[in-house]
Amino acid sequence: MRLSTLFGQRLREVPADAELPGHQLALRAGLMRQVAQGIYALLPVGWRVMRRIEAIIREEMDAIDGQEISMPVVQPAELWQASGRYEAAAPGPALARFRDRSGQALVLGMTHEEVVTDLARQEIHSYRQMPSLVYQVQVKFRDEPRSRGGLLRTREFLMKDAYSFDRDEPGMAESYARVYGAYERIFSRCGLSVRPVEAASGMMGGHVSHEFMYLSPYGEDQLLTCSACGYAANVEGARIRISTRPADDLLPLEEVATPGATTIAAVADFLGVEEAQTLKAVFFQRADSGEVVFAVIRGDLEVNEAKLSVALGGVDLVPATPEALAAAGVVPGYASPIGFSKGIVVADESLRSGANFVAGANRPGHHLRNVNAGRDFIPDLVTDIALARAGDPCPNCGATLEAVRAIEVGHIFQLGTKYAEALGAGFLDEWGERRPPQMGCYGIGLGRLMACIMEAHHDDKGLIWPTAVAPFYVHLVSLGQPGTDEERAAEALYAELTAAGLDVLYDDRPERAGVKFNDADLLGVPVRLTLSPRTLAQGAVELKLRWETESQIVALEPPDVLLRTIREAC
Repeated sequence: MRLSTLFGQRLREVPADAELPGHQLALRAGLMRQVAQGIYALLPVGWRVMRRIEAIIREEMDAIDGQEISMPVVQPAELWQASGRYEAAAPGPALARFRDRSGQALVLGMTHEEVVTDLARQEIHSYRQMPSLVYQVQVKFRDEPRSRGGLLRTREFLMKDAYSFDRDEPGMAESYARVYGAYERIFSRCGLSVRPVEAASGMMGGHVSHEFMYLSPYGEDQLLTCSACGYAANVEGARIRISTRPADDLLPLEEVATPGATTIAAVADFLGVEEAQTLKAVFFQRADSGEVVFAVIRGDLEVNEAKLSVALGGVDLVPATPEALAAAGVVPGYASPIGFSKGIVVADESLRSGANFVAGANRPGHHLRNVNAGRDFIPDLVTDIALARAGDPCPNCGATLEAVRAIEVGHIFQLGTKYAEALGAGFLDEWGERRPPQMGCYGIGLGRLMACIMEAHHDDKGLIWPTAVAPFYVHLVSLGQPGTDEERAAEALYAELTAAGLDVLYDDRPERAGVKFNDADLLGVPVRLTLSPRTLAQGAVELKLRWETESQIVALEPPDVLLRTIREAC
């Protein structure tokens, strides 16, 4: 490809609306342009990088017996209604809904669990057809309100999503492990160092989930890591080690006056107890039904909304309104799980590590001593809803957890039978009984992966592409003037390298050497070959790797020596 006719100009100034270094360089190098908020066009150089990433993903997915399919971005709303996600606020306004000319309700796919499960319902009927793994590389749309960082968070995006179907849970775990390994190879081949961490399943469902995270100060996710044992988890799903308390005999309830004590700290101070001896009340509402959710947790801990959402089936939660609390008979600041009946009560596992807690009496200015779950109130659900924090003990070894920022580039889930049951997918096992398949789903955002590669591989001059994903392998710079021997030699070399199967970007412009070298550094192609009057006089060309400071002189003849040198250098 000739740089003189390359579609997409290089920019000398840093775009004002780009904050991240990789985003700035992508715009300056002419890889992409914004069409609308959170919607980008990839220009030829950027699209070539994307195609390299796609090729790596396809190779690794095919290597684990993945079968590529293509599913529509426009999906019937009835599939989402069947799964319960159409009206749920987890997709909420992010899910683009519309009707066609006949009035049929449709959506723009932000994910494809419903469609692929419906396909499995039609195609998989016997246990002999599993395990089955299908994948696609597809454009998706999410009406993201917080688009940022160029390709890091967009509204329209290219994703590789895969789905596995197995006859039982051990089979699902085996498929999950195969994709997990493929993901590690994909990111390694793309030149990106990632850290797999435990994660929350969120709206997707299931109880086993891992994210592949690129550590970056620009990341929106916070990870908690343990340097002692290697534990790592997204804060949304991080486990917590609960400190145990002495097993006391259960004492009778006692109401006490606590005027003005509406916070955990104030109650603990007023009654002379530790905060861990109190119960904290946190109220949410299900966004789909408006039902009040009463989360009860030990007073020294915080509620993790993501965990709570998963515990309730992946529903979206919003803070409870004063009107909803009043309708449920809740007295703010003095709420009590005892007698609460107009909603659901979810208790954290920390309540099991103590007894005789202090909780609200649901009467202004009063609390109750010696409140015990199981005796004084029966939670609808007891599970881990505690928020892990930096400084907490590691759930595995007890060492101190540390916080780091990161960007998610891949996410995998063990979904179980959630979607199969909702959409009626099933198969006959070896005993002739109909059962739902166990599903897994696996996603990689290609644009986000490309953005992270740019964040990881650049310097103050421009991008530095890892060879496997570079848009071109060779950047040929001609310093000869039009009609000179140097220009003719450069044209011949360009033809020779292209015929040998190398992807070459040929800078044939009548520009100054400084302009050409600056553009070469900005574009970040691994190998730069410079043919000048000085090198041609030696029958040679100057070879420089983008990530090195020194160059070398390589003879043009015989041609196979130059080709071997280029390939070895990469």
